[in-house]
Amino acid sequence: MKTTKKLGIYMDHSTAELIEFSDASKETKTVCSDFNIQDKHETLQRSESEMHNKEQHSQKTYFKQLATSVLEFDQVVLFGPTEAKTELIHFLRQDHKFEKIGIELLTTDKLTQNQQHAFVRDYFKKFDVKFL
Repeated sequence: MKTTKKLGIYMDHSTAELIEFSDASKETKTVCSDFNIQDKHETLQRSESEMHNKEQHSQKTYFKQLATSVLEFDQVVLFGPTEAKTELIHFLRQDHKFEKIGIELLTTDKLTQNQQHAFVRDYFKKFDVKFL
């Protein structure tokens, strides 16, 4: 029987915490967007259009980094307090490579790292049905 690889991604527009669900140690990989508030202020002083273009380019790069990680898994839960998770799933659905990956979106409050791990554990545990 094939082992299903499961991933939880707690994200907003600037960072994403990738939490693999497994019986092994709970390590979190962090992916950060390279567009920050300082960049926004600097480019906004020159031009709103330039700021918007830079922000879109940075977001696309950020989503590509996350997409590369998602390809390694069979089931993914995207969760967090912002709409970034919705934007990511729209980005992923544009590519047919992600059709066979089960992806679900859930809105949560802001969570600590321990709460994120507990959320991923509890989410995937409800699918682990053991037959005798």
